[in-house]
This record gives sequence, structure tokens and C-alpha cells, in this order.
Amino acid sequence: MNIKIQSLDNIDEAAIEFIKAMGDNTVFAFHGEMGAGKTTFIKAICENLGVSDTINSPTFAIINEYRSDSGELIYHFDFYRINKIEEAFDFGYEDYFYSGSLCFIEWPEKVESLLPNDTVNVSIKVQEDGSRDVEVDF
Repeated sequence: MNIKIQSLDNIDEAAIEFIKAMGDNTVFAFHGEMGAGKTTFIKAICENLGVSDTINSPTFAIINEYRSDSGELIYHFDFYRINKIEEAFDFGYEDYFYSGSLCFIEWPEKVESLLPNDTVNVSIKVQEDGSRDVEVDF
């Protein structure tokens, strides 16, 4: 599935399209170079799921926890700063990845071997005109 984000003006439409396609999947691995818009897109998804908390990159915390207005827990990971996979064991990644709650993961390459088999890969690529192509591999 391919979603086009022309600009920040239509990111909410793209997020809604993504949410409609999510189905029963819970773990989403967001791939893309630095500055591709992973955090920005996850923020739009969370906002459209009814999260009213401040949503930002968990770069230093590694994980942020949000709650939607329906009470659903959403976990947002940023593994950019981990240096070895053991660091994921230290915070009990299994408790999150297998919780049934939504997990949005930035820099999943750092923990690839720990991701559940049914993880949905999401690739965000910056186009020459500044738009983004979001490829979702269900």
C-alpha cells in the first residue's frame, strides 16, 4: 500500500488513510533516513487516534507512552540511541511488543531480530519535491 504525503497540509488525511488500513496489526516498524518524517507521521497518526498528550520523539527516553481518548495505550519507540541490542532487553521490550497495544517503532533496524513476525514495515521516502511516499508492507 502506498500513501502520498504532499505536504504537512495533508498529513492528517494520510494518517487517517493509514489508520483505516491498520486492521488488527499492532506493531509497526517505521523506516526512513534522518529527517524523512517518521516522528511527524507517527504524531499525526496518534493525534488522529485521539491522543491529546504532547507527542514527540522519545529519542532520549527510548519509549513514550500515550493514551487515546478511548483509553487505548500506544507505545512510541525510538531506538536511534541504543548501541547494543541488550539495551532493549533492559527495558523489557517483550512486555510492549506482545502487549496487544499499538507500538510505533522508529529505527527498528537496531532491534530487527527482536521484532515480532507480524510486524508491519512502513518506509518513508523523501521525494525531490519535498513530498513523502509512505510504503506500508502488510
